[in-house]
Amino acid sequence: MNRQKSPPAAVTDRGVRVALIFALAAERLAAYYEHGQWLTEGQGASLAADWLSRSKLNLPLAERRHLSDLSDQLARQVAATLSREAGLYTAHEMMESLDPNYHSEVAQSLLDECDRLLGDAASL
Repeated sequence: MNRQKSPPAAVTDRGVRVALIFALAAERLAAYYEHGQWLTEGQGASLAADWLSRSKLNLPLAERRHLSDLSDQLARQVAATLSREAGLYTAHEMMESLDPNYHSEVAQSLLDECDRLLGDAASL
């Protein structure tokens, strides 16, 4: 919840994937609370491509779809376990945390969950 100057983090393949799951989950929650509808897997994969292109990165469609699916799992889990008001707050914190200078403990815990989800998916 505080704006902080932070040094640029080293970009790793895993870090990009974790950040992408987080960003897509934030977008999914924002869309859900704003419009009452979940993004489709394809819409998530398209958002992933847009996000990656802004970062001058690229992932194959199959991997974007997989990460989109993981973000969908996280977003639905968050929405199912929180009240509407808490869900709106969480979605807001996640969207604000897309700015690297914004620090949120809520968003950090969800980023850790994205890392766990990615690790669990890789071990299957």
